[in-house]
Amino acid sequence: MMERLSFLNLLACCGILLTRASVESFTINNYQADHNSLRFFVIGDWGGLPQFPYRTFIETAVAGRLAKFADSLQIHFLLALGDNFYYDGVKNLHDPRFKETYEDVFTDPGLNLPWYLIAGNHDHNGNVSAQIAYTDKVKRWNFPDFYYNLTFAIPGSDARVDVVMLDTVQLCGNVDDFVDVRQPAGPPHVGSAEKQWAWLEKQLASSRAEYLLVAGHYPVYSIAKHGPTDCLVKRLQPMLYKYKVNAYLCGHDHNIQHLEYSQRNWTVNYFISGSANFV
Repeated sequence: MMERLSFLNLLACCGILLTRASVESFTINNYQADHNSLRFFVIGDWGGLPQFPYRTFIETAVAGRLAKFADSLQIHFLLALGDNFYYDGVKNLHDPRFKETYEDVFTDPGLNLPWYLIAGNHDHNGNVSAQIAYTDKVKRWNFPDFYYNLTFAIPGSDARVDVVMLDTVQLCGNVDDFVDVRQPAGPPHVGSAEKQWAWLEKQLASSRAEYLLVAGHYPVYSIAKHGPTDCLVKRLQPMLYKYKVNAYLCGHDHNIQHLEYSQRNWTVNYFISGSANFV
């Protein structure tokens, strides 16, 4: 197995900097982008409202700050980790929510960079296949399947980053945020869930990247409303340590968290970035 490198610095709670070697902590206002790092945003739970104005003040403000930092830090891409459209996803490929909540909000040219998306529990209330199909309609929208793998080169080095994008709703089941049910009850289709678990382990076992990240919508660990996701603690968490994953990225809880947990002589960083629409 590839010997992983320790890597993490957090940018303004919603961005990550990856470099070939460990770097010192920094203040974002004083940070100067260089050409030897891979820089990206992580946002979750950003999906506006189902009624006029189809966005929240917070979503609009986050879009403005992302635009500012995308320009000054020369961000390479963005991971959007579910709940892309509140409260019931989209109906079809021609749903006006694509324009009202996405295209009309993230308008700055600095955000015309690749977006890589997965679905959250609210997206699964609607038509996730339509969100996947939107990939062929808008260049920056990249949602090739319910789950998929990404590989990036770190500029100025031979190092690589693998990012494994999961559909945690398919793995664990859906939840209703409007009732007091905080744990998904189980996958809607056990066969599909097991197929994804097998695919995930194969991706982790075969990765030769210096940095290995996994991203989903539900948290493994959280100290907020939803708490840890039992399904992921049981099935995903052991894989993170077995295959020396550097970090797990997610949303679902509407706040920002950075938790560290060590096991088997390895530390996994757990990042929650779920405050792009509600706080």
